[in-house]
Parts: sequence; structure tokens; C-alpha cells
Amino acid sequence: MIQARHLGKAYGRLVAVDDLSFEIQPRESFGLLGPNGAGKTTTLHLLIGALKPDAGQIHIDGVTDPTRAEVRRRVGFAPQALSLYEDLTGRENLSFFGRLYGLSGAKLQRRIASALEQVGLTGRRGDRVKTYSGGMKRRLNLACALLHEPRVLLLDEPTLGVDPQSRRHLLDNIEMLKHQGRTILYTTHYMQEAQRLCDRVAVMDHGKILAMDNVPNLIDRHGGRPVVQVELQRPPADPSVLPGRVEGTSLFLETDRPLEEIKRLAATGEPIRTLYVHRPDLESVFLSLTGRRLRD
Repeated sequence: MIQARHLGKAYGRLVAVDDLSFEIQPRESFGLLGPNGAGKTTTLHLLIGALKPDAGQIHIDGVTDPTRAEVRRRVGFAPQALSLYEDLTGRENLSFFGRLYGLSGAKLQRRIASALEQVGLTGRRGDRVKTYSGGMKRRLNLACALLHEPRVLLLDEPTLGVDPQSRRHLLDNIEMLKHQGRTILYTTHYMQEAQRLCDRVAVMDHGKILAMDNVPNLIDRHGGRPVVQVELQRPPADPSVLPGRVEGTSLFLETDRPLEEIKRLAATGEPIRTLYVHRPDLESVFLSLTGRRLRD
């Protein structure tokens, strides 16, 4: 459905996308993860034809030019920067974007009503967007992308900066779209979202893909080992007899066999206040591949 082959895009000496290649199958939900400045949004702008690549090819449903009207009718895009007119109502925004896609008359009105209901904004359809909360604007942003019933959805940080209720509603909507068979490309900073929604995930940084696979395989290869974290009731008299690293009353032990190590610890007779086993997840993969250093 979507193919990116050796894409490249630079702004002067800044290389935003560097020999990027991936393929998304029909009906697949594909996550693109990376820190700020990794090249995710630039990649999406290349895919929709808003930017022209310096190198490489793009194929969407077999067509190589994403600026062609036939391609754009098949693609819905919800950008990270909200593309809404704040002095128009929610319904007026949808009417404007629907006409851009060639919708009119009764069909346009049906699609507006359906999109508003899907994102939970029917009751606020006549209010100006400037009166909406951040979560409501994100939901309307998604409704604009869904209006023309596209086969392909490109969603760039669709839950950025929203409250927990709106995030849950958005994720439920996207999960429903996935079950309906839409092909989805999803960028996010939230690892739990990617684990919930995505069949496969690519982690990128500095314009390159560092790893790409389904989530369990990525965790197996890049997530590291489970960590047993123990809070002792008092500092141990002899830390050397305990497995792992001791810091005050805290003990940390990285191991492939946490239950065996817990039994060993219990056998020492050291009194324990609390015990946790932290298993690797997608966030562990992300930090392992992109580093723990803060990014500006």
C-alpha cells in the first residue's frame, strides 16, 4: 500500500531524512517512533507530497506521485500542527475540507454528521473552534482526515497535548479504524499507544531507521533483560552477600531469571519492604536505540 524507497531530504547541511526505506502492507497499522527532530514529520510530508524528496521514490497504492488528485483522495492526513480555522465552527471546518475533496450536497452533509459523531463532537458542531479545548481540536483534526473515507491514514502525533479522556476517545477511534481495515501510519512519542495500535514499529533517529519489526521481536532484541528492584527494610550489613547492585536500602538486579534470583535473595534472610520486577517494553527499546540524553 505504501512504499518508501531510499528517501532523502536535506535543508542545507541539515539532513532530515537519510536513505529511508520501509513498506506498509494494506490494512496494516505501522508506527514510526523517534525523538524530536528524528525526521518523522518530514517523512509524512514527503509521503503526502507537501515536500519533494531530494532522492528516492514513493509509491502509494501503486502510484508514484503523491500530489496527484487520485492519490490524495485515498489518503487522510491529521497533521501534528492543527490545520483548523478557529473562527469557523466545527461543522464549517468539515464543510470546507470536504469540498476540497470534491464532496457536496447531501453526501457532504452525511459525511459531516458521521465524522462529528465518530469523534464525539456532534453537540459542539455549531460552536467556533476557538472555544474548543485542546482535546476537542485534536478530535476535529482527526474528523477532517476521515471525512472523505480514505483507505490510508497518516496520523502525526494525533494525541499530542490532550487530556486523558480525549486520548482514550482518540485511541478507541483509531483502533476501530484499524479493525475496519484502514492502512495507518502512526507517529507518536507515547510508547503505550504504539504497543496498543501498531502491528509493526520502526524506530528512527537522525533521519534513519534504526530498527523495524513487530513489538515483541523488538523487545526481545533491543529491550534488555528484566530488572528486579527491591526496597530493603534497612541497609544491609554486608552488601557483598546480596546479588546485584545495592544503593542504600535499594537493590537492583538485572537477570533473565527473576524468580530464581528472588528465591536467592529470600534465602539470605534480608528483610524486604517491597519488590518489583520491571520487564522490558517498547520504551526500553526506544531508549536503548536512541539514547537517554535529553533532546532540545
